[in-house]
Amino acid sequence: MGKSIPYDKIALATVNQCPFDWENNVSNITQALEEASGTGIEMLVFPELALTGYSCEDTFLSDWLTENSLIYLEKLLPFTKGLWTNIGIPLKLNNKLHNCSIIIDNQKIIGVAVKQILANDGVYYEQRWFKPWPGKIKEEVEILGQKITIGEVLFPFRDLHVGFEICEDAWHEKERPGKRYAVSGADIIINPSASHFSFGKAFFRRDLVINSSREFDCLYLYSNLLGNDSGRLIFDGEMLAAEKGELIQSNRFFSFQPYNLLPLSSKDELIEKDLSDFEFFPRAVSLALFDYMRRSKTRGFVLSLSGGADSACCAVCVHQMVKCGIDDLGKEGFLKALGLKDRIKGESVEAIMEKILVTVYQSTRNSSKQTRDAAFELSNSLGARFLEWSVDDTVNDYLRIVEGQIGRDLNWKEDDLALQNIQARVRAPGVWLLANQMGYLLLSTSNRSELDVGYATMDGDTAGSLAPIAGVSKHFVLSWLKYAHENMGYSGLKKNLDLSPTAELRPQEFDQTDEEDLMPYRVLNHIEKFAIGLRMKPVRVLQEMEKAGFGDRKNLKAWVRKFFLLWSQNQWKRERTAPSFHLDDLSVDPKTWCRFPILSGGFENELLELEQLEE
Repeated sequence: MGKSIPYDKIALATVNQCPFDWENNVSNITQALEEASGTGIEMLVFPELALTGYSCEDTFLSDWLTENSLIYLEKLLPFTKGLWTNIGIPLKLNNKLHNCSIIIDNQKIIGVAVKQILANDGVYYEQRWFKPWPGKIKEEVEILGQKITIGEVLFPFRDLHVGFEICEDAWHEKERPGKRYAVSGADIIINPSASHFSFGKAFFRRDLVINSSREFDCLYLYSNLLGNDSGRLIFDGEMLAAEKGELIQSNRFFSFQPYNLLPLSSKDELIEKDLSDFEFFPRAVSLALFDYMRRSKTRGFVLSLSGGADSACCAVCVHQMVKCGIDDLGKEGFLKALGLKDRIKGESVEAIMEKILVTVYQSTRNSSKQTRDAAFELSNSLGARFLEWSVDDTVNDYLRIVEGQIGRDLNWKEDDLALQNIQARVRAPGVWLLANQMGYLLLSTSNRSELDVGYATMDGDTAGSLAPIAGVSKHFVLSWLKYAHENMGYSGLKKNLDLSPTAELRPQEFDQTDEEDLMPYRVLNHIEKFAIGLRMKPVRVLQEMEKAGFGDRKNLKAWVRKFFLLWSQNQWKRERTAPSFHLDDLSVDPKTWCRFPILSGGFENELLELEQLEE
């Protein structure tokens, strides 16, 4: 690469977009263009599908979406005066829909880069909507009255040659367009992306950018979308620039700003270090909650705070949302973004928490003083509003109705599960009523481990319109709460951490705990990894658990058998779970990652094979 690259004239942009929210999306792009133009930038790189938003789902199949994309693209052209940039839109050519990046140079469209390799695994279903562009092919098409070259083309910027790999294009080593661009003499390769956040992904992504710049002997520019665009996926807004195997620029993830610019000449960036999952988790969830709250146009959150780990985790995440939002936007900007500027006057995080988080402790005769005190202390330490009431009278009313119809009293020996579930289930109507009356979102506290084995009462503790921690395991929740207590200043978690996880639905003399009902959460976490993440059959899971030293064969057989039986029996519960954030590449969300039949053979033959192994 012998040509001189004008680093001081190049910047990356990330934007927080929402599916076909034209006013928001156009405004964010326009502001980024205007800021870049005002600071002397000449090349500005945007993420994938920046104009429409990435997660339009089946709306991509609507003709009006592509038609509107072109209308709003034309409205953006005047703002590109003096700029070379790319705007991502869906574009229909020869009756086929393609994922495209429109290349604009000083208000004129000069070409179109088209995605060649479509993401179609995990959370991605691009082949449902788009057609891949055949590699090496280029054609002439007419867009907005202009004759344009489209396809695998090197586009001019000054005296440089620029190629495009759109997100998934770069993740397939053998078919990568970048290899051919390098042979053709590319000086710069741009990767506009909509790459969802998940634990550990940032390390792979950074290696990809660095190694690509080395292999292709070019300046490699990467720009990712930002925010929770449609409810489930969270985009971290990462921007990277690397040259000849060296990272030269990067940014901080999970900004609350509507857009961010990263000039390559900036001396203040290259700041995002290698963070742990425990550090990424609150930042990802806080931004996701912020976007979900403002886009659903609600006024706050209601949470059944039980004194247990899951509801505690949700409460702390709301506090992180307020803290991070104020740090990033300032108090006034944060409240304005949520539409709460005229409603909340306090200056502190706690003053805002009192207005946007209401916690409710709903006791029964089986509840303990310890869980009540743990819930109160945490809520008070966060500044949230704390309410409490008993649901015993409601439980008793239902018991009298059913007992009168069946002609006998319900008892713990014969009716254990029914008696547990009614207590969890009657908690939902009251807290729903409160959330509806206040115009708040009701948070469900389900975690991924509970969804694995159906350890949750439908229409009870699963009640809610959003399940913010359903994407992580119980083992992770417990570990993160300890981290938050020790490293993030959440002293109000102490009493929660002193308690063993329990549903508290049986009489206290039963000494009920979750792990007695199920299995150790650490064991469940690893069985899930092998059975669901790696799709192994029961015998193989047992063998892997033995290799990992998780105990004797007798106990492991019982735990593996229980996991597979409960997994196959409870798909219907997973189908009905509130929307959750995708945080880990192991997910049990049937709408975005793990499809499983509601009715099946229940692993009968596979579990028989397991039972026949000698102990």
